[in-house]
Amino acid sequence: MIFANHAHSYPKELREHGTVDALKKYLDECGIDKCVAYSTFPHILHSNGLDYDQNKRLYDEIKGCPDIIGFGTLDVAGDTDAQLEQIAGYGFKGIKVHPQAQKLPIAGETAFRIYEKCEELGLFISFHSGVHWHRLRDTAVILFDEVAFNFNNLRFSMEHIGGYSYFNDALAVMVNNRRDGIQPRVFAGWTSISGEDDIWSISDERLYVLLKQTTDNNHIFGLDFPFKSADYNKAAIERIRGLNISEESKEKILGQNLADALGITF
Repeated sequence: MIFANHAHSYPKELREHGTVDALKKYLDECGIDKCVAYSTFPHILHSNGLDYDQNKRLYDEIKGCPDIIGFGTLDVAGDTDAQLEQIAGYGFKGIKVHPQAQKLPIAGETAFRIYEKCEELGLFISFHSGVHWHRLRDTAVILFDEVAFNFNNLRFSMEHIGGYSYFNDALAVMVNNRRDGIQPRVFAGWTSISGEDDIWSISDERLYVLLKQTTDNNHIFGLDFPFKSADYNKAAIERIRGLNISEESKEKILGQNLADALGITF
């Protein structure tokens, strides 16, 4: 079975191939059993003249669909505590945060309020990590160590594992927060990491080093739907299955770690 992270969802008027219905077909094509879907970032809705609650829309669309697990998103200029209470009230298991796109410094005051509330509510955070055309001093991957240091019970993933440019920093954050015998809190998001010398590509050699230094319990496969095609992710799944690691490790990466982190029976 496969349980994947990192599927963006959009209303039909923004991305016809990024809707929840399109996601269901995508999962069937890829042979994926369950996935996490993110609500649309509110700034994207507002910039396109759409004014509705992105988290309620996702809640309504996945209600009665046990194979799609909801993650909310925030208007970081609004009352984030109230929004997070609403997200938890919907039964969502976490949130997606994109520090660059949301112009949210990783170690800033607003971000720390969000982390504190997520820790209180038991919400997982999927962070975009890596370059994304924003000021590096505010969003450098090494700053995720500040998140882990200050919020000892917060679980989060660094999606894309920092990308090609920041892989070593992501590795450093994970190694610095590894404790034998303690449940993992910092996860590598294996999302969009296949490819040749693009800004997200991570080589097999780097993945082997990552697994050796962090154990196989800290890794989560992600889709980046709808930005990556079904063919791309079918090949990514086969890449993982073809790695020279144990079958147990492959099962963990392809779903068990994510299920454990979110408290979901898988």
